[in-house]
Amino acid sequence: MPVRKLKEYLDGQQVKYVTINHSPAYTAQEVAAAAHVRGRELAKTVMVTLDGRLAMAVLPASRKISFDFLAEASCAQKVQLASEQAFRDMFPGCEVGAMPPFGNLFDMEVYVSTLLTADEEIVFSAGSHTELIRLTFKDFERLVHPKIARLAFGE
Repeated sequence: MPVRKLKEYLDGQQVKYVTINHSPAYTAQEVAAAAHVRGRELAKTVMVTLDGRLAMAVLPASRKISFDFLAEASCAQKVQLASEQAFRDMFPGCEVGAMPPFGNLFDMEVYVSTLLTADEEIVFSAGSHTELIRLTFKDFERLVHPKIARLAFGE
């Protein structure tokens, strides 16, 4: 989903949001630094497979995912990082590694770290390595219907 389509979707849902442009950055921590957003406030999308089906795990950029926690939350027997090949064509117009956490638009489950629910807002990549979107967590939750669970170490 290119940035324009994501914005059209949010506009169509009457969601207020802010876009944040930054210099090109590729890791979650680089993005946070470039956009002057604290790593714990920036949500990164990690593509995973749960018993062979693709899903999104969304957690603070400053945290590492726990596959054990995700397995428990999803009741999956086998949880692993998805290969780039498995998902690269699913998000036309998005740069690999910059997918917004809107799995609902792709018939994909979304799991969100409980740590992200502590803040009023969520900030995430908007489909490119140079733009973020900030909106209220309440709006994100209303649109995406994520499963909220313990996903990260130290949570």
